[in-house]
Amino acid sequence: MTAASACDDNLVQMLRAALEPHGLFLRGTVNFVAGEAAPQLKGGAPAASVLLVGNIGGSLWEPFSRWRADQPDQGGTDPLDNWSKQIIQPVAERLDATAYYPSDPPWQPFQRWAMRAEGLKPSPLGILIHPKYGLWHGYRGALGFDRVLPQTGKVSTGHPCDACVGKPCISACPADALAARAFDVARCRTHLRSKEEPGGCLALGCLSRDVCPVGRDFRYPDAQLRFHMAALRL
Repeated sequence: MTAASACDDNLVQMLRAALEPHGLFLRGTVNFVAGEAAPQLKGGAPAASVLLVGNIGGSLWEPFSRWRADQPDQGGTDPLDNWSKQIIQPVAERLDATAYYPSDPPWQPFQRWAMRAEGLKPSPLGILIHPKYGLWHGYRGALGFDRVLPQTGKVSTGHPCDACVGKPCISACPADALAARAFDVARCRTHLRSKEEPGGCLALGCLSRDVCPVGRDFRYPDAQLRFHMAALRL
């Protein structure tokens, strides 16, 4: 192992140690080649690599909930975004990285980065499905560096939905928003606003997501599901 690679491996280990107490994990690496579109670093140069940061199952829920309970305003209007920045930003500054967030402009292609870093593909709901975690994972930020870094996640091959018999997510949707095998956002939102909805997805979490057989052990806690549904801007 060269001195440079040993240094980069140490950096990755430092990142893991800083993030994991908060229920956040390194979810994969995207290395960019010369001339390829890449996000800007804080100094203006293009990033050479981006490391994705996210949750696995309900890993962040307890740390986030404790933090939120201590905030006078319960974390503000976007508490999960605010918490994510409070965790990730100091780590970025300590390691001379540039932090990117899904909630902030200029909007970065997190979905495309995740597909490249972990080999994931969209489910019928539009959520990227992981072969182990199913639909129960997310990306809370990313860290850009000025050099190529080691892979920090496992790149998946194949697509869990291809082997799924019966596609229960499609028939479970009370709005028939997946009937065309593509998620109809407008149809879903119309249903969620309707008088028929109470006691359904808004109360329990997306029913189609809940019946997916992949990654059942990583399902979010009920409280986390209610939080995410309450945060929807309908």
